[in-house]
Amino acid sequence: MSVTLSETPPFLQPLTSKDSENRFIHAVFPHQHPFGLAHTLWWPAEQVSPKSIALLIPGNPGLLDFYVPFLSALKAKDKGLAILAHAYINHTPEFTTATAQHGLTAQVQAAIETLDAVKKSYGSAKIILIGHSIGTWVSLQVVKARPDDVDAIQLICPTISHIAKTPNGRRLSWVFRRPFPLVISKLSYLLRPLTAAFISTLFWEWPEHQITVLRRLLHSPPSIFACLSMAHDEMQTILDPDVELLKRHKHQLCMYFAEMDDWVGEQREILLRSFNADPGSVKIVHGRSGVPHAFCINHGEELAEQCAKWMAEHDM
Repeated sequence: MSVTLSETPPFLQPLTSKDSENRFIHAVFPHQHPFGLAHTLWWPAEQVSPKSIALLIPGNPGLLDFYVPFLSALKAKDKGLAILAHAYINHTPEFTTATAQHGLTAQVQAAIETLDAVKKSYGSAKIILIGHSIGTWVSLQVVKARPDDVDAIQLICPTISHIAKTPNGRRLSWVFRRPFPLVISKLSYLLRPLTAAFISTLFWEWPEHQITVLRRLLHSPPSIFACLSMAHDEMQTILDPDVELLKRHKHQLCMYFAEMDDWVGEQREILLRSFNADPGSVKIVHGRSGVPHAFCINHGEELAEQCAKWMAEHDM
């Protein structure tokens, strides 16, 4: 399907598409001061009015190009579905602003503002939130703020409980504390001579497209600083799961857990024990061996299949 810039929603500012097949539109969401610009990707529905709109809230780093294979596969499964992917402020190298707030609280407010804009423009469409990693926690904050505006919530590799106590949280939390985010972001200048071929030897399982996305991040000190600073907020903020919120929305909830996930760890069992999922309520899938936390790198098609299945079960 070829799309044109005229199909961009009114709340987005379209950019010249970098997608050679014209499957989606690159755009920015001009958030209210002091949040600044956020990179977005838009897949329009293949009909005048979308039946449903999926809003993706990514993990950290929130670079949307990592998710293109996943979202393209998901869009291909439903002609009536539109998809809006919204990056975190200052995470995308081409869209960093020195004055923009980019902490976790600011990212939540930006996500709420995005949902409000979607509802204003597409009031009759059903809204599906798809969160990945920290995006699952942000998604739940959006649901808490706008409980009547969301029809389904898909949480992939949910980090919604004591992230600092997970294996990766215990290993890496020191990296996110001051002064390390600033120091590490400045040291990134030393990485600029590294070629894509060299990076590919370190991440040998990654497709070339994903290596390109990673290299752009490594060349952007402001983006690295924003990612690490937000991660520090995550360690401090994500504590006990909001059990009451989960219970209120259990019939809308779907969760996917990777078999081995050091950003979730034992918190998975603690989370699942914290609320009783009666038959037909929250849908929980435990992923097969080999699907990692960063599923979007190599396993986008598989997760797209799962998300499409959930949408069908919710009559989306």
